[in-house]
Amino acid sequence: MNKISAQDEYGPNGTCFGCGPTNEKGLKIKSFWEGDDFVLRFNPETHHQGFPGAVNGGIIGSLFDCHMNWCAATTIFKNKPDELFPSTVTAEFSVKLTAPTPTGVELLIKARPVETKGSMVRVETELYANNKITAKSTGVFIAVKPGHPAYHRWD
Repeated sequence: MNKISAQDEYGPNGTCFGCGPTNEKGLKIKSFWEGDDFVLRFNPETHHQGFPGAVNGGIIGSLFDCHMNWCAATTIFKNKPDELFPSTVTAEFSVKLTAPTPTGVELLIKARPVETKGSMVRVETELYANNKITAKSTGVFIAVKPGHPAYHRWD
């Protein structure tokens, strides 16, 4: 396992609500490659609840969106390590909530790229709470070029 998260290594000045290390009110997710899986561990707090004891679906969506986006960016970079680290954006993503996701336990999110075509990566992921899948997500992420407002947004 890497000792530094993708966010801290490639976007240390990021302000995103989900993954920005500098956003004081954000989720500050930390994502790491562990073998073929891109892994996030997150401990939800009571202010992340949708109702007592369950994580809000929007928070789950934010965790998925940011984590999959970093999975896509690092996948592109692995394939083209001599190029500048890519700035990826979400083209589309969907979330399926299959059971309430409890607060008070560490959540494990595993993502993996399932298709890569140039600057596009399709990612699938699952959220585990107490070793049970409580949500799934898929998404498509695209590397943007200079001139796009998200291009190197952490600089």
